Amino acid sequence: MNNKALLLHEDDNVAVAIKNLNQGETVDLGKSKTTLLDSVPAKHKFATCDLEMGDNVFMYGENIGKATQEIKEGNAISRQNLMHDSSEFSIRESNYVWKAPAGLNKTFLGYERNDGLVGTANYWLVFPLVFCENQNIETLKEAFEIALGFRKANPYVAYVQEAINSSNSNRQLQKMDFENPFENVDGIRFITHQLGCGGTREDAKTLCHLLAGYVNNPNVAGATVLSLGCQNAEFKIFRDRLNEIQKSDAKPVFLCEQQEHGTTEAFLKYAIEKTIEGLREANKLSRTPQPLSKLVIGLECGGSDGFSGISANPTLGRVSDLVIASGGSAILSEFPELFGAEQNLIDRSVSVGVAKKFAKLMSEYNEKAKSVGSGFDMNPSPGNIKDGLITDAMKSLGAAKKGGLAPVSDVLDYTEFIKTSGLNLLCTPGNDVESTTGLAGSGANLILFSTGLGTPTGNPICPVIKVSSNSQVKEKMPDIIDFDTGDIISGTKTVDEMGDELLDFVIEVASGIKKSKADQNSNFDFIPWKRGVSL
Repeated sequence: MNNKALLLHEDDNVAVAIKNLNQGETVDLGKSKTTLLDSVPAKHKFATCDLEMGDNVFMYGENIGKATQEIKEGNAISRQNLMHDSSEFSIRESNYVWKAPAGLNKTFLGYERNDGLVGTANYWLVFPLVFCENQNIETLKEAFEIALGFRKANPYVAYVQEAINSSNSNRQLQKMDFENPFENVDGIRFITHQLGCGGTREDAKTLCHLLAGYVNNPNVAGATVLSLGCQNAEFKIFRDRLNEIQKSDAKPVFLCEQQEHGTTEAFLKYAIEKTIEGLREANKLSRTPQPLSKLVIGLECGGSDGFSGISANPTLGRVSDLVIASGGSAILSEFPELFGAEQNLIDRSVSVGVAKKFAKLMSEYNEKAKSVGSGFDMNPSPGNIKDGLITDAMKSLGAAKKGGLAPVSDVLDYTEFIKTSGLNLLCTPGNDVESTTGLAGSGANLILFSTGLGTPTGNPICPVIKVSSNSQVKEKMPDIIDFDTGDIISGTKTVDEMGDELLDFVIEVASGIKKSKADQNSNFDFIPWKRGVSL
């Protein structure tokens, strides 16, 4: 790799600065050289030829925008001279041929469920159907996590004590040591949310379907469900959906309805008794060797930068391809971040029906966003723009690299549970937590999350592995980054080499040998998408 700048495709008319470049500096791009008329920060782009106002700008060999003024060769590309633009897409017959990498015979240690799905973890889940039960969820969470030894001491207690400067500031808190008797249970995960009543009936139904997907996820052994008893998110809606997507004997699910039990004490004691009953059942299962075909990798990006589409995202794409070639599955989410990459994904679809569903969901979502004064083109965040992602098409074409090169086997609407191996597209917002929440609800048993700026996002039931696009963010935020692909930017390793290394790390996390930083830090984020406009 050129150590100054990179031309990503022979048809491109912009190049990416690998390091900070100065005005007047000449950059060798292989077949041509460009002398810079502006200073160009690392991750940003510069023109490799003269462009007139209205000319299309190409990157990754695709249209990423339109020049809003004359741009000379060597000028920096910015929001001042480039606006979003993307090519139209159409449904057409495709003869896409994938040259798949060789499948692997590697295994991981997972929990095989009765339906043949395999978990990378074994959790008992406790959640409410309505927000009025959140306080009771928190009470149960504290009781169980302390009693079973899952709760870590809060390292900031001492800071608070010192700040108060009381006479007790040096007093040691009493430590209560408990031992977890359920050695095959990786933890109890508690979910809270702000939905279930007071909103639309459609939102309540969507919530129930999402939670059914969480219980059906192979990382979950069963659940304790807290209900008030009168909310829109009825237990029947949840149960009917769970029965619809389960493929075998039902997992244990215990309904605890507060209005039936009277006092809070009686209600919570009942919930505790049923949860312990479930934990005993979950503890009967242990890890066994499983093939890579049992992995379902969720693909996510957040806090992206100008290097994400060059290093971290293609590395995720390599892992996705390796897992799919081995018979497994991957789920690519965030539809606003596929805007501009539609034609490539349509042409890779295994059937016209799959392509039509993708195009329909994309178009309906974008039109709904436009109806409230937004649109997919408004997706890049201030952080994205500052670090080199100027337009949504530029961001999307890099984000789509997470999906590798495999054919698109199916398209899932939000809360649909995966049913086809291979590469699946899942309709979610680009919002990190809403998207990871959706990935787990559709059956991902592990999530790969690329980032260029850093983010602590995690998930209650699905290990989330953070992959950095550059070594600087790994060095700056070592407590949240699991894997660094900066060697691709420096030119010391290829995407394939990094992907092979990342897959080995994935296997260790899936086997319970290593814990992701998000799990270590208890970053258990859960935000359902209300299906209003969220980008």
